[in-house]
Amino acid sequence: MTLEEFHKELSYLNASRENRMKYANMVLNDMSLFPKLIDILFMVDDKVSCRAAWVFEFVCANYIYAVVPYLEIFTKNIKNVHFDSAVRPISKVCEFITKAYYSKTPNTIKQTLNPEHRERIIEACFDWMISDQKVAPKVYAMESLFLYGTDYDWIHTELAQILDRDFPMQSAGFKVRAKRTLSKIKKCKTS
Repeated sequence: MTLEEFHKELSYLNASRENRMKYANMVLNDMSLFPKLIDILFMVDDKVSCRAAWVFEFVCANYIYAVVPYLEIFTKNIKNVHFDSAVRPISKVCEFITKAYYSKTPNTIKQTLNPEHRERIIEACFDWMISDQKVAPKVYAMESLFLYGTDYDWIHTELAQILDRDFPMQSAGFKVRAKRTLSKIKKCKTS
């Protein structure tokens, strides 16, 4: 399938979970589609990029190691994603990558996620935290930043300041996660 054919195919995708899973399985069964999916994902001014992001999230949820050969491209371009319906799945994939990196079991992401990749993810997460994003990307960013903060103290300090500052103006869902994250940060500082 060519890039143009795949782009057209994704334009038929709707937001239903079954539909997103169908397309994710299409990619998982033919990984030659994965780089095309990434290309479409980063056509950030094209509405089909949002549909590609939905599929990308489902592929990564099922097989996070698919992203490993594309970490450079992915981390270089995440800052360009701007449609709300694409930011949420991208922030979720950043959380998947971060959790794999901090996993207790050895894995490929631990070996391939270099300091530059981590820096770009951290930067994107902070951008989501301080910009006018919906709750979900902020929550995924919060979790990623908390984990990176276990290696870099300054991250916990910055994250705590943002959470304290934004707490009164945010939704109930944000507040619940912010309280939990602040509690985990305090626990890290005392241990």
